Amino acid sequence: MEFFANPGKNIEIKVGNDIFLRHAIKTKFINTTDNYLNIINEYVSNIYQDGDIISISEKIISLCQNQIIKREDIKIGFWAKFLSFFASHPSTGVGVGESIKMQFAIDTVGLFKVLFASFASGFTKLFGIKGVFYKIVGQDVSGLDGFYDHIWSEYKDIGIMLPKNPTFVCNDIKNKFGISCMIVDCNDLGQEILGKSDDIIFSDNFLKQLIIDNPAGQGNQKTPIILIRKKTC
Repeated sequence: MEFFANPGKNIEIKVGNDIFLRHAIKTKFINTTDNYLNIINEYVSNIYQDGDIISISEKIISLCQNQIIKREDIKIGFWAKFLSFFASHPSTGVGVGESIKMQFAIDTVGLFKVLFASFASGFTKLFGIKGVFYKIVGQDVSGLDGFYDHIWSEYKDIGIMLPKNPTFVCNDIKNKFGISCMIVDCNDLGQEILGKSDDIIFSDNFLKQLIIDNPAGQGNQKTPIILIRKKTC
């Protein structure tokens, strides 16, 4: 099997005393009409070997679960407009610097918690500490994707929420196909392991190191699935 890496990424990565190979699997454009079991069967089953780990972008699982929210269903109020004015505007996707995501945060965790998170974030930034807002409001808010069209026009008017029951999904894939896998929320700023099949013995920190350079990419590569294989002599 010939391994493929996205531009600017490496096939090999060393974690601990071992070297692992990563293969970026190209897929079709995945949307809400797709089934994640069909996706795994079509693109992974024929190349998977025992001992491999499959890293799956949370976005494609969410789409398969129809975990989306439409722009038209979010009513942006005063506090969202006001607070978003003071927030940062990251290049990795929509953040609370956009009023629509700030409103999503308010709708999800409540105005009081968002106000507290905004105050704490502003204060800690004075000391060079970043990311406090999202630590307070939680993963459901920080994990929202979409509402931007600089890569895919299809995402302009939808927000993609985190997948439901990611550990169940991983075990479902394992039970159906014998494929060990994890669902990750990964970009160039950080990595989160949202779920993994029960047979994976590695810690979350170890798994994060396997994808620390975001080998799936964040553009139009259409490689939301990464096959990870330990290199043997």
